[in-house]
Amino acid sequence: MAVPVFILAGLLVHCVFLVSIFDIYFTSPLVHGMTPQQTPLPPPARRLVLFVADGLRADSLYELSSNNTPRAPYLRGILENKGSWGISHTRVPTESRPGHVALIAGFYEDVSAVAKGWKENPVEFDSVFNESKYTWSWGSPDILPMFAKGATGDHVYTFCYKAESEDFGAQDAAELDTWVFDHVKSFFNSSRSNQTLFSALNEDKVVLFLHLLGIDTNGHAHRPNSREYKENIKKVDEGVKEIASVIENFYGNDGKTAFILTSDHGMTDWGSHGAGHPSETLTPLIVWGAGVNYPQKVTSQFFEDSFLKEWKLENLKRLDVNQADIAPLMASLIGVPFPLNSVGTLPLGYLNNSAHFKAESIFTNAVQILEQFKVKMSQKKETTLSFLFTPFNEPRCCHLKRNRPLSDSEQINFLKKARLYIQQQKYDEAVSLCKTLINLALEGLSYYHTYDRLFLGLSIAMGFVGWTIYVILVIIKTHTNLTKTVQAGYKKSAVLVYGFAFVGMIIAFFLLIQRCPWTYYVYCLLPVPVWYAVAREIPVIRDLAANLLSLHVGQSIGFLLVCTLGIEILVFSFFYRSTLTVGLLVFAGWPVITQLWVQAKTTALIWTLLCALLAIFPLMPVVGREPNIPLVIATGLLTLLISCFSLASSGKSENKYRNYEDLKVLFYQMLSIALSTYVVSSTHDSLKNKQGLPVLNQIISWMTLVSSSVLPFLSPTFLFQRLFSILLSLMSTYLLLSTGYEALFPVVLSSLMLVWIHMEQEALQHYGLSHKPKLAVFNFAYATDITQFRQLHLDDIRRSFFFIFFIVTAFFGTGNVASVNSFDPASVYCFLTVFSPFMMGGLLVLKVVIPFVLVSCAFEAVQVTTQLSSKSLFLIVLVISDIMALHFFFLVKDYGSWLDIGTSISHYVLVMSLTIFMMVMNGLAQLLTTKRLGLPRRTKHHST
Repeated sequence: MAVPVFILAGLLVHCVFLVSIFDIYFTSPLVHGMTPQQTPLPPPARRLVLFVADGLRADSLYELSSNNTPRAPYLRGILENKGSWGISHTRVPTESRPGHVALIAGFYEDVSAVAKGWKENPVEFDSVFNESKYTWSWGSPDILPMFAKGATGDHVYTFCYKAESEDFGAQDAAELDTWVFDHVKSFFNSSRSNQTLFSALNEDKVVLFLHLLGIDTNGHAHRPNSREYKENIKKVDEGVKEIASVIENFYGNDGKTAFILTSDHGMTDWGSHGAGHPSETLTPLIVWGAGVNYPQKVTSQFFEDSFLKEWKLENLKRLDVNQADIAPLMASLIGVPFPLNSVGTLPLGYLNNSAHFKAESIFTNAVQILEQFKVKMSQKKETTLSFLFTPFNEPRCCHLKRNRPLSDSEQINFLKKARLYIQQQKYDEAVSLCKTLINLALEGLSYYHTYDRLFLGLSIAMGFVGWTIYVILVIIKTHTNLTKTVQAGYKKSAVLVYGFAFVGMIIAFFLLIQRCPWTYYVYCLLPVPVWYAVAREIPVIRDLAANLLSLHVGQSIGFLLVCTLGIEILVFSFFYRSTLTVGLLVFAGWPVITQLWVQAKTTALIWTLLCALLAIFPLMPVVGREPNIPLVIATGLLTLLISCFSLASSGKSENKYRNYEDLKVLFYQMLSIALSTYVVSSTHDSLKNKQGLPVLNQIISWMTLVSSSVLPFLSPTFLFQRLFSILLSLMSTYLLLSTGYEALFPVVLSSLMLVWIHMEQEALQHYGLSHKPKLAVFNFAYATDITQFRQLHLDDIRRSFFFIFFIVTAFFGTGNVASVNSFDPASVYCFLTVFSPFMMGGLLVLKVVIPFVLVSCAFEAVQVTTQLSSKSLFLIVLVISDIMALHFFFLVKDYGSWLDIGTSISHYVLVMSLTIFMMVMNGLAQLLTTKRLGLPRRTKHHST
């Protein structure tokens, strides 16, 4: 297979492996075709007011201040005297959009929402707003439009401020909440002189939604433990009190208004969210007004956490719910149909109504969820061959004491029995039976939703194993002397082609008659050509087996154990960053273990010292530390000092390669470093004084970003000059994205990479594989003479392992963890402070990629200076990373805590992304090291 075709095939295969995880674990849970279900009894409330304090943590609201006074006096008074309270447990991903969908539509959205942006609906869905008579909403343009867009008819109205108002560097983000409160007050005042609006407001089934973004914005900008975040909670408390008073007065205190205050997600101590940490998943819930229970005094209550004591709420009954349970609660309070796709269970503890009303409401809830189960089951039955269809079985612990499908007759029996209990006024029995049915239906929904998971997982695993074996065979066949040049087997090739084509047709036919989605064809047919490619190499496998049998068994087992241990260390580092420190300390002793220090004492000593220095970084705290801007500034000055030293040593040496143009490029890069250092300092001071992001700083930052991608191409292609140029260019951008100790990381990493290149030269000479080239005059542009390439040696596996280890260190060494919430939004404030998820995400990814580029360029230098084709060594890298990815594929889980589920999927996505990145980086490194712009006078040497 030609190199470009192989690389394209590799990229395609790995992209399929990466995307597959979303089809296997994240698919839309929505089904359509259900009948709306509504409680037949009159509701207790005519209208509902929903306050969502975006980014508000449960502990931040409920805990008392240092002087033992409540942070939100009005809301504390409500939960102590007028309403019910608890914790709402959210799910991963803890982002604004999925959180609001769970609250208002009652289901947990899949990740496809992220792919289309926060403002669009990837799939249309029903919601409490859609079922209401009228809904008026005020708040963020990122949240409100998606509920209006999905609504049928013209009855959901939105009032949004401009997107530019969501500025992390603004004077006070609490102004966003003040805007909402002011507009709601003026709305009610204006309605008195607008008869149409006044009449609409006095209808039944009205919802008023206030989305309060200030707390989230202040949390991102200043952290949840900041004075700004806590002051914002106080302002929200005052605003809620004022709005509740305005609404009660408007309706003449008719006692027909229900109020709910909650949050879409919490926030980590370092001001991010998205993963499953308790600080992100625990949000407050306070409900009061019409139809809501008053506070219930208790003498004792048991929860696994110690929050009740910390918050001094031990004597008030705490009613915890899942976030999706709030949608049926709202629907029940105002008497609208439960949202069609809601999977929430009505929390009866919050209702202050008759036992009859509660029984009817939970019965309606059960029927509504059962409707989804029936549709999901019929869909799966229609698209599965009858002899392969396995219906959902009730758990053996079920009170029916039999393990049988939740069939149509069983569903009817459940409903008949529940209805009979209600007619006989046995309301407790009816409620208990309905809850059992709800739990069964939800388990059944989950069963059919994940019906194809095992089948798809096995297909992907087969593709993975086949691809890895094929790459190993390519390495052995084309880059080693382990096999003879075998050209036999062509007679069998026709049989192989027809055999695999037949298997492919069988699979395609099987998928076709089951009406499977097109992605299933990709996942199930991918292993066919991959294993065909493996089967074509049977002569190589035979030859290899014969060679392996002649090897010493003890040595072979020892080698395999060392390889396995190395890969396990890499896997372990995803769970414990300190593993990398241990690995780097072992690397520090590498010259001693292999006796390399004997022939290069100085180089070996520097290598050991730099390994030990780099080993400190994985032990540093993850993101969430306080910004250390002086350290970033010091790093900028250190980089300038190193540049001056480089310039001086270059002038003193007999280096004739620098001309006036080269010096101009170096001076411009030094100017960029100086400007970046100034911008970081100036921007931090400006944001600290709440003066926003200075426009000049923003312009310099973006210009630096653009120029840093061009400047390396203007520098000479001599090995150390080009690598140093790449470091300076990327460092100017990296400084702008740094907030603390991670700014030092690229400097230490690059120093180690330069020594690594020298060490590999010593290793090459040590094993007698090649002569030692003079690195000072080594030119990337003329380093691709194919006749100079050597075959792979066992030591090259160690080189490839070093590269992957440094890549993983480049990720975890800068304070990242394998989780969505590990990224600090403060990193992008030199570029923008107005909320823009994809722009900010792109800059954060760039910050992660910069150390990867430095390692990749050093690896390219190692390859060419050790006389290896870039393909041969990179294939070993691909095998190691694929074995890691396969390891994580089997570690992905869909059970346990949401933190465990989210972490397992994050690990797999990260290692697959790293593999794809490394394939791209391999090409990028070749481009960055070999190409030069604007040098037409360079003469080319052609070998004859």
